[in-house]
Amino acid sequence: MTAPFVRPYRPADLPALYDVCLRTADAGQDATASYAEADRDLLGAIFAAPYAVLEPALTFVVDDGDGRAVGYVLGTGDTARFVERFRAEWLPGVAARWPAPVEGAAGGASDGASDGAAAGAGPGTPAEAMAALLHTPERMVVPALAAYPAHLHIDLLPQVQRSGYGRQLMTAFLAALAAQGVPAVHLGMLTANTAARAFYDRLGFHEIAVPDPGPLTYLGRATS
Repeated sequence: MTAPFVRPYRPADLPALYDVCLRTADAGQDATASYAEADRDLLGAIFAAPYAVLEPALTFVVDDGDGRAVGYVLGTGDTARFVERFRAEWLPGVAARWPAPVEGAAGGASDGASDGAAAGAGPGTPAEAMAALLHTPERMVVPALAAYPAHLHIDLLPQVQRSGYGRQLMTAFLAALAAQGVPAVHLGMLTANTAARAFYDRLGFHEIAVPDPGPLTYLGRATS
């Protein structure tokens, strides 16, 4: 068996991205038990798949050596433009499966594993909270983050954590952003996820002051 390695995303990796997203969504732990079977692709439909589909050149995976993606980094170089494309090109294909919840079923999102996917906040089920996020991509545009136009999500399954693959993924992603002329990148993570914060600190990320961030901390750094 070949050792795991980092490579560019391939379209055949898409189902594995959904799986990794779900299995790292609870502050780095498996969130499968929090979602009904019919809703287990919802997190990936928000935090993983749209990036791979709309921005494949900025998507990199950890291959387990047998061709399966067991970790990823993905994102966009232009958050405002990505939001427009998410609403126009991505949301119509998934909105019927996960309709917008009724008024009052709100939620919050966070980053799990090395960054991650979701933590519901507010009334309703986790799926209702995440459906609210699905239908409000404009939440990604935060004025305080304007100097950091790119953003990212990075998640790895336990078998490839703490083995240098997260750093390799981030190196590939930052180089791809720099090649596109993008100056800086941000991410949002659950403040309580101290292991993820330590990882980002080692990679040169710093905290960005954002008004009323809720349970999240925003971090950023230059791409080069």
